[in-house]
Amino acid sequence: MVTATASCVVATKPLTKEDLIAYFASGCKPKEMWRIGTEHEKFGFEIKTLRPIEFEQITALLNGIAERYDWDKVMENERIIGLKQGIKSISLEYGGQLELSGAPLETLHQISDELNSHLHQVKNVAEEMEIGFLGLGYEPKTSLEDIPVVPKQRFYFVADHLARSSSSGPDVFFRTCTVQVNLDYSSETDMIRKFRASLALQPVVTAMFANSPFSNGKPNGFLSVRSHIYIDSDKSRTGMLPFVFDDSFGFERYVEYALDLPMLFLIRNKIYLNSGGMTFREFLSGKNSHLSNEQPTIDDWETHIGTIWPEVRLKRYLEMRGADGGPLGMLNALPAFWVGLLYDEDSLQTTLNMIDDWTLEELEMLRTQVPITGLKTMFRDKPLKHVAEDVLKLAKDGLKRRGYNETSYLDAVAEVVRTGVTPAEKLLELYNGDWGQNIDHVFRELQY
Repeated sequence: MVTATASCVVATKPLTKEDLIAYFASGCKPKEMWRIGTEHEKFGFEIKTLRPIEFEQITALLNGIAERYDWDKVMENERIIGLKQGIKSISLEYGGQLELSGAPLETLHQISDELNSHLHQVKNVAEEMEIGFLGLGYEPKTSLEDIPVVPKQRFYFVADHLARSSSSGPDVFFRTCTVQVNLDYSSETDMIRKFRASLALQPVVTAMFANSPFSNGKPNGFLSVRSHIYIDSDKSRTGMLPFVFDDSFGFERYVEYALDLPMLFLIRNKIYLNSGGMTFREFLSGKNSHLSNEQPTIDDWETHIGTIWPEVRLKRYLEMRGADGGPLGMLNALPAFWVGLLYDEDSLQTTLNMIDDWTLEELEMLRTQVPITGLKTMFRDKPLKHVAEDVLKLAKDGLKRRGYNETSYLDAVAEVVRTGVTPAEKLLELYNGDWGQNIDHVFRELQY
């Protein structure tokens, strides 16, 4: 096993595939230790011009938050690129989107408090700089060429890879915002059940939370263009992972999948090295010549699996990745939905029974069609709204059985499911009505 310290990497024996499997197995926790983690991104913009904020403004904002609210600064090449406070962090995405990676918390009340505190801190500093933040899944007005680039080393490697491997290129990271939920598993079997349930329902969640109907100042023809452009990105690292539904699926099968994906970079002494397109399997075998002096570490593996972007991602927990960024109520609704569904045994088993005969072709159809038609997508001769109603009830029942009085966090998404009208469709109605087809109104409508 390979261990890392702050100053050096010490290899006690060569890393093996079994070590990589053990990495995922080490995430198993008894139910009393299950926690909820959230990550949410938001666009910064100048109040006066509605333009995206430049990196210099982001730097000033981060410095202001650090000094006023006691966050530690994260530096790279003498530039501030993020903040850390205990196990929480604030980081920057490729186009300057501000992301909070929250602490693992026990209840949805704590999740809501953490989010409110974060938005309060950001707003207090940002208002003095005449900056606002937008709860939307895709940058609504600015072209890709005019999006400021955050000068982080890893971004150059990822952007270059995407430009070469996908038709949508770096757009998937420079102009999108998402909200994610991270949940625990107790065993390999529990992981498999939760992975299958959440992966099958990810298109339903994409529909319920669809909130990116604008690009370049006008409607783009989608309800979730954020979700759509991932379809045309690197297909080997994204999508629905059909092997998750195979009988052979488990920690080892996910390891096999990740081993055969090219590494995007390697980090040594805080310097990013070009991995030359070799797969992690090749790196593990030591057969690649230009990095033959570098010994694989478990940190390298952790970095590598973080450059995979499927609809659900396995780390030492499960990440649900299918929802657009949105307003406060929807940010709280997403963890409430997944916790009620996956952390309650009855709701989880009922979900697995429901999806048991869904075919891979149906799942791929939903993944492709939902970004366009949302809850109106036809599934087995009925609108997808009917499935959303069923799973939302399961989530609510699951939250009731948890006993923490958390069901009110579902209210925002419950209204979407009741009406069948997604957040994106409400925005389009405003755009074609009260806004007089002026996209500038969305900044006021969805500013935090």
